[in-house]
Amino acid sequence: LSWCFTGAEITCRSCSSHALGRPLRLALGRSSDSAAAAARITELAGRPGAGSVGAAAAAEPVPGADRGPSGAAGSGAPRGGAGGGAPGPGPGGAADPPELRGAPGAAGRRGPGAARAEGQRSGRAQPRGPPEDGRAARLRGAEEPRLSSTTFALTGDAAHNQAMVHWSGHNSSVILILTKLYDFNLGSVTESSLWRSTDYGTTYEKLNDKVGLKTVLSYLYVSPTNKRKIMLLSDPEIESSILISSDEGATYQKYRLNFYIQSLLFHPKQEEWILAYSLDQKLYGSMDFGRKWQLMHERLLKGLITSPEVQPWFYTHYLTCRIQECSETKRSGPFSRSIDVSSLVVQDEYIFIQVTTGGRATYYVSYRREPFAQIKLPKYSLPKDMHIISTDENQVFAAVQEWNQNDTYNLYISDTRGVYFTLALENVKSSRGLEGNIVIDLYEVAGIKGIFLANRKIDDQIKTFITYNKGRDWRLLQAPDTDLRGDPVLCQLPFCSLHLRLQLSENPYTSGSISSKETAPGLLVATGNIGSELSYTDVGVFISSDGGNSWRQIFEEEYNVWFLDWGGALVAMKHTSVPIRHMWLSFDEGRSWTKYSFTSTPLFVDGSLVDPGIETQIMTVFGHFSLRSEWQLVKVDYKSLFGRRCSKDDYQTWHLHNQGEPCVMGERKIYKKRKPGAQCSLGRDYSQTVVSEPCVCGQGDFECDYGYERHSNNQCIPAFWFSPSSLSKDCNIGQNYWNSTGYRRIVSNNCTDGLRDKYMAKMEKCPGKAPRGLHILTSDGKLVMEQGHNATFVILMEEGDLQRTNIQLDFGDGIAVSYANFSPVEDGIRHVYRSAGIFQVTAYAENSLGSDTAVLFLHVVCPVEHVHLSVPFVAIRNKDVNITAVVWPSQAGTLTYFWWFGNSTKPLITLESSISYMFTVEGMNTVTVQVAGGNTLIQDSKEIAVHEYFQSQLLSFSPNLDYHNPDIPEWRQDIGKVIKRALAQVTGIPDEQILVAVFPGLPTSAELFILPHKNTTERRKSSEADLEQVRKEGFMEHLFLSYCLQMGPRSFAALEILTTPLVDSSSSHSSSAMLMLLSVVFVGLAVFLIYKFKRKIPWINIYAQVQHDKEQEMIGSVSQSENAPKITLSEFTDPEELMDKELDTRVMGSISTIANSESTKEIPNCTSV
Repeated sequence: LSWCFTGAEITCRSCSSHALGRPLRLALGRSSDSAAAAARITELAGRPGAGSVGAAAAAEPVPGADRGPSGAAGSGAPRGGAGGGAPGPGPGGAADPPELRGAPGAAGRRGPGAARAEGQRSGRAQPRGPPEDGRAARLRGAEEPRLSSTTFALTGDAAHNQAMVHWSGHNSSVILILTKLYDFNLGSVTESSLWRSTDYGTTYEKLNDKVGLKTVLSYLYVSPTNKRKIMLLSDPEIESSILISSDEGATYQKYRLNFYIQSLLFHPKQEEWILAYSLDQKLYGSMDFGRKWQLMHERLLKGLITSPEVQPWFYTHYLTCRIQECSETKRSGPFSRSIDVSSLVVQDEYIFIQVTTGGRATYYVSYRREPFAQIKLPKYSLPKDMHIISTDENQVFAAVQEWNQNDTYNLYISDTRGVYFTLALENVKSSRGLEGNIVIDLYEVAGIKGIFLANRKIDDQIKTFITYNKGRDWRLLQAPDTDLRGDPVLCQLPFCSLHLRLQLSENPYTSGSISSKETAPGLLVATGNIGSELSYTDVGVFISSDGGNSWRQIFEEEYNVWFLDWGGALVAMKHTSVPIRHMWLSFDEGRSWTKYSFTSTPLFVDGSLVDPGIETQIMTVFGHFSLRSEWQLVKVDYKSLFGRRCSKDDYQTWHLHNQGEPCVMGERKIYKKRKPGAQCSLGRDYSQTVVSEPCVCGQGDFECDYGYERHSNNQCIPAFWFSPSSLSKDCNIGQNYWNSTGYRRIVSNNCTDGLRDKYMAKMEKCPGKAPRGLHILTSDGKLVMEQGHNATFVILMEEGDLQRTNIQLDFGDGIAVSYANFSPVEDGIRHVYRSAGIFQVTAYAENSLGSDTAVLFLHVVCPVEHVHLSVPFVAIRNKDVNITAVVWPSQAGTLTYFWWFGNSTKPLITLESSISYMFTVEGMNTVTVQVAGGNTLIQDSKEIAVHEYFQSQLLSFSPNLDYHNPDIPEWRQDIGKVIKRALAQVTGIPDEQILVAVFPGLPTSAELFILPHKNTTERRKSSEADLEQVRKEGFMEHLFLSYCLQMGPRSFAALEILTTPLVDSSSSHSSSAMLMLLSVVFVGLAVFLIYKFKRKIPWINIYAQVQHDKEQEMIGSVSQSENAPKITLSEFTDPEELMDKELDTRVMGSISTIANSESTKEIPNCTSV
C-alpha cells in the first residue's frame, strides 16, 4: 500500500524566505473522497496591509483535493539537480492543514484597541468601517440583494499572523481553526489559539484551556480516513508532544515524545498507522494513532512509505519494510545499487529512482512493486532533468528537459508499465515556484479523461494548446466570437487564438488561474487573453461549457471563481488588494451574473473556503476589517437562493465532443447536467449519470510506439536510431513475444474493432539469436575499487537467448566463474580482490549460434595514507634533478601523481613516482606533489635552493644525539637552525650563505651547503674561487671540528664536520677532491692502528682520563654569554664509516637513510683548550 498526504503545505509569498516551509512535491494520485475532504485543511496567507483574496499564498495543491490535476512538476521528480527529487514535505507536510497566514509583522500592526468580549457574535450588523455617505448606504441597502451571513471575530488573536483551518464536511458541521504568532526572526511559533465551531462557523469556542494554557501549538493534523481523529503538534522549541482527539477536537489527550517531528505521513486506508520523520533524520512508526512510537530506521532522507538510507560517503539505498516489523533483518532492498540523493518518488502504482554515473542520469521505474526496469526514452533525448507530472489511469506523464533546452521541457507519455516513453509535445513552458521547484504549464481537465491543456513555446511566443486524446493531437484554442459588450472578436486561427494561464492555485483558499471539477464535467473557468501569444497584462476571465471547444468571456479583470452545489452555481470574487463587500453569483454557467453583498463593511479578504465536497451551499470568507482588527470569519449561506430541490425537468443531456467529433478516447459519452438558469439544489444524494458506448477504432485512437516517429503522411516509421528487431532481445527460443507494428493504442482508450487488429502488436515466436551487444560494468558505474571490498559486476546483452547462453566471467586475478544462463547473474556477480593493481575483467557469452566478448579494466587500489616528497636540498640551475614521491603503503596499486613546480598553475601528470625536472630560476623553488588513488588525494611540498654553483659538506653527530631524535620534520628543522647558527659563529660565513639539511632516519646525519652570495656580480670563475676560498678558510684549519649541543639540562651531543667536499659544481676541483679522499684513507688507517693498540700506548689513556676529569670545567666554560664556543681536537671517527656515509647520502641527489651500525668509539667529551 502506498501512503498518501491529506494536506498541503502552503507558503506565504509575502513572508520572509527563511520562514517558508517546503511545499509538498509529490502527488500520490487521486485520493478517495475522504482524502479530498481532508485536503481542505489548508493554509491561508494575507498580503501585508491588503488581504487580497488569497493573493499572498503559494503552495502546491494537494493530490486528490477537489480540483483537477496539476502540471506542477514539483509533484515528484527523479532528477539530477536542486529543486526536485523525493517528496520533501516541510513541517506538518503529511496531513497538516496548510496555513492561513497574515502579513509578517502583523503583531506590530494590530493593536489591542480592537479587543472585544471573547466569542462575540454578530449578524449582519458589522463593526464600523470606513465612513460612508448615509444616503448612499440607504440606497445600497434598498437596491442590492444581500446574502445571509454572520461574522465571528477571533478575539484576542489580533497579533496572530498565521492560521490553519480544518473543515471536514460530509455531514459534519465542525470547523477547527488554529491561529498562531510566527516570529520570523526566531523561526518559531511563540503564541497559539485553538478555536472550534459546531455550527458551520456561526460561532466558535476557544479551546486553549483544554489543550493547556501554556501549550504552544504549531500544526494541526487530521486522519485522511477518519475525520473525527485530530492530532495537534506542539512547537518543538518549547516541548515535544502531541495532543490526540477522537471526537473531532472536542477533547484531547497529551503524549510526550522523545524526538522532534518534522513531518507526518498517514496511511490511506489504516487510520491508526502513521509514519513520523524527525529532525535528526530518523523514521518512527505508530500503529495506534501516535500514542506509542517505535524507531524504524536511522539516517533517512524523506521519502514516502520507504526512504533512501544515507550511507557514509553520501551513498543512498532504497529500502522497504513493514511498519509492524522494521528491524535490520526484516528490511529488503528492491534495488541493489545506490541511488541519487532525494531521487525516490512513490506515486500511485509506480516507484521512480534515479542513478547518475559519469555525469549522465539513468531513471528506473517499478510498476506495482515489481523489479525495477530502466526507463526508455528516445535514444538521443539525453535528459538534463526529469519530473513526474501524473500517474493517473495507469500511465505516466513525464516532463523531460533535454540537453538543448533551458526554459522549456518536452512532454513524454508512457506505456502502462511506465517503461517505454514517446514524445507527446515539445517545448512546454516551465517556470520556477517560490521554493525553487519547477512548474510545468500543463493542466488536466477534471471529469473527462484524455483532455489536457498546455502552454507551448513557439518562436519565442507562448501559445495555449488542447488535446482530446492524451497528447496524440494538439490544436490551438478558438477565441470567443464576441466580447462582453457583444461586439465581434476578430481573431483568425492560427495567427490569433485564446491563451490561458494554467497555474493551479498555490493557495487552496483561492480558485487559481484555471479550475474544473469532476462533479461539473465540461465546465472550465480560466484567466487568459486573446491574441497572438499569452500575455500577463491584458487579461480577463473566460469560461467553457463544452470541454474547451468554445469559450465565452465573463470578466475583464481577474476574479476568483468557486463552484457551489456540485457545480450548479458559480461564485466570483474580485482579485484585488482593496477591501470589498460584494460577490457575484451565476446559475447559468456564467452567462449572467447577479451582484450580492456579503458584508455591510468592506473586508480585506485573505481567502475563502467552500464546504468540502461542494454538495452544500455554505462558504467561509477570512479577512480583516482593518489593519488592526482580529481575524474575521464571515459565514455565507446560499441555501435560500436555491429555493427547492431539482426535479427531472431541471436536467438536460450534454454530449461530449471534439469539434463535432462525438468519439473522444474511443467512446461516445452523454452527461446529465442541470439546465442553465435552474435555481434548484442538487442535494447530497445527487448522482451524475453518464451514458457511454465504445466507438470503432480509427487512426486517432493510436499513437506511435516506442522507437517510432510520426511523419507527414500520418504514418509511424522507425526512428533512425531504432532497430525493430531489438524488441525480441529478451526473448528465448520456445517462447513468444509481442512484435510491434509501430503503433500502440492510447492508454484508457476504449475503442473496439476497426483498425484495432491492424495496429495492435502481433504475437510471434521468439527467433534464435547469437549473443550480440555484450556489456560488462560495475553496479555503481565506477572503474575504481578498494582492495578487500566487494566488486559487483553486471553483465548485459542486447540480443541473444538468455536461457540458452553460457556466461563466463574472468576476474583477471586468476579466478573465473561460469553460468549456464543469465538467470544467476541478473542481480550481479560479486568478487573481492585481495591485491591492488589493474585487472582485465573479461565476459564471454556463447550459445549454439555464436558468441560475444566484453572487456572491462578495473583499477583496484589500496587507500594511500601518507606521501613523502624526497628532493635534494640544493640543486644546480639548468641541470636535471630527480624528485621522488614515497607513498605508504607501498603496494597501493595504480596511482596518479600531479607535480607543481614554482608558481605554475598547470601540473605535470605522471603514473610514475619519480620525475626529472630542470630548474631555470635561482632562489628558493617550491615543489608540490599530489597523489590520487581511488577516492583519496594527499599531498606534500618541499623547497629547493637553486643556484649556479655551491659547496657541500657532510655532517655527522655523536651517537648520543640519536637518543633525543624523535625523527619528525619539526625536530630536524630546529636542529638545523641550531647548527646553522653555530657554524656561522665558528666559521664567520654569512648566515644567508649557509644551508643545513638534517636527514630523516637514524643515525642522525646532515648535510651542509655553502651557497654563493646573493649579490655576486663578478665572473663565475672568480666567484667559484672565492667560494672555495671561504670553504678552505672555514674548515681546512682542522680536520675535525667539535661543538657541544645542549639537548637538555644535563645532556650534550658533539658535532663532527668532515671537510671533504661531497658536491662541487666545478669540474676543476675533481683532482683535488681525489687527493683529499686519498688523504682521508691514509689518516683512517692511522686512526685504526692507534685505536687497535691504544692500550699499549700509556699517554692515550692518560689523555682520556684528563678529558674526563675536566668535564665539569667544560660545562662551566660553555655558556650563552660567550661569543663563540670552544674548539678542540676530539677522537677521530672511523674513516671507513665516514666513507660509507658519504656514498650513501649522495645517491641521485635523493635523501638516503644511513644504516645503523654499532659504534665502537667512545662518546667524545667537550673540553676547553
